[in-house]
Amino acid sequence: MFTKMKLKSLFSKYLLKFLYGTCRWDVRGRKQIEELTRSGKTVIIAIWHGKVLPVFMDLASYNYYALAGMHKDAELISQIGAQVGWKLLRGSSSDRGKEVFKEMITVLSRPGEVIAMTPDGPKGPAKIPKPGVIRAAQKTGAIVIPAIGQAKSRWGFTNWDTFYVSKPFSKIVLRYGNPLRFDTSGDFQECADTLKQALDSLELEVDMILEG
Repeated sequence: MFTKMKLKSLFSKYLLKFLYGTCRWDVRGRKQIEELTRSGKTVIIAIWHGKVLPVFMDLASYNYYALAGMHKDAELISQIGAQVGWKLLRGSSSDRGKEVFKEMITVLSRPGEVIAMTPDGPKGPAKIPKPGVIRAAQKTGAIVIPAIGQAKSRWGFTNWDTFYVSKPFSKIVLRYGNPLRFDTSGDFQECADTLKQALDSLELEVDMILEG
């Protein structure tokens, strides 16, 4: 029996496939993720919350893990993700935080696994990294790959952040940045500043390409 959420997720899945499937993609840096996982490394892909959909759609067929919160919007995203190929871990700093962190560590203890996360999600503040990505990388030795994607023509939906959705037949620029490694003894704030700088630099690069 189809629930209202199930029907909504099915509709959303096909809508996203249409919107992103009609776009022209300019993607660089994805190959390094495949190379790292083939060599047995584990990877955390870090994306600002508002720019998550291009990465979400670009990597949907890779059967990677993704972290999603427990709120209503995250439930919809989780169901869509499961349908297009993502494996979901559910929790946030405010709900199932300890449990989902343990699940992340378990996943990242297996060679070749990948988890995608929004370091500023699920409720912000926008573009300020929370501890999850950095602590998980420090504990497991996972490589952090910053990623930013944006569409030239897009809709923006604003609550605590502006969440962007591509319009059909747009151009999408997606960049996977240079690998970041966070030593176990690294100061959290210094690590957070490094991650923020990497993501902000990628965002500026993407915006400049789209405006050019």
